[in-house]
Amino acid sequence: MASCIPQDFRYDSSFAMKFLFQRERSATLPEAPTRAEFPPLSGADIAGMVNGNNAGGDFYHFLRANRCRVVFGLLDVAGRAEENHAIVEAARQTFQELGRDRFAPEEINEADVMMEFCLELNLCIRRAASGVRPCAAFLGCYNEELGTICYANAGHTPGLLRDPAGITELPATGLPLGLFAASTYEAPTAALQHGASLLLVSRGVIEAAFKKEEFGLDRVKQHFERAPQDDASQIASLILDGVQQFVQKAPHHNDVTALALVRRPQPAAAIR
Repeated sequence: MASCIPQDFRYDSSFAMKFLFQRERSATLPEAPTRAEFPPLSGADIAGMVNGNNAGGDFYHFLRANRCRVVFGLLDVAGRAEENHAIVEAARQTFQELGRDRFAPEEINEADVMMEFCLELNLCIRRAASGVRPCAAFLGCYNEELGTICYANAGHTPGLLRDPAGITELPATGLPLGLFAASTYEAPTAALQHGASLLLVSRGVIEAAFKKEEFGLDRVKQHFERAPQDDASQIASLILDGVQQFVQKAPHHNDVTALALVRRPQPAAAIR
């Protein structure tokens, strides 16, 4: 079976980045975006962006599990940063270690592994919190060879899948992590055809308000429809810029986070 990634790619654990692409803005002076290196994807692109004062528990993570699988997630631990720092770090470490270990074998049932992954993260958060601490999460495994995303939406805002047919919501498939020890999660698979893209946004995006009117999911969709097909960072940037313009000031009540994954359109020569 042919490799899905460039031949000169060599796995390095440093490729599993804490942040792929993060932008923080103060209430008065925007800071320039910064970007870290991350693993090359075959015919795809992934990026995330945060705009806020790190007030909440939003974080996203990304790692390469093997030559054809990349695991990603957007998580939002309830509470303020100073309250849940230890919980966020425990979840981040568990994501890193288990994601690389469980999704690495070539022959696995991705749905089964994703459900087990959710259960482990759920227990990790409960242990770190010494009890209940809700954590909405959207976890996905992108298979570069198949162009599919196996995912679990644990009480998170819907993922948005855009393709030529329009935008489809990927709703919750289970309760938020960190609530019940015996929680169960479903892990469906969505096809990401060439030219399609997945967008994840945090609750802070949806609830960003101006004069008591929220930005809302419909505005997210409208901005997503106008976004480019082949640049994940531009999609994330366009969404957060839209929020910034809507609220007319930098967010301070909550972090607003966007993560995008695109599967690039096929080259014209490949279509003939």
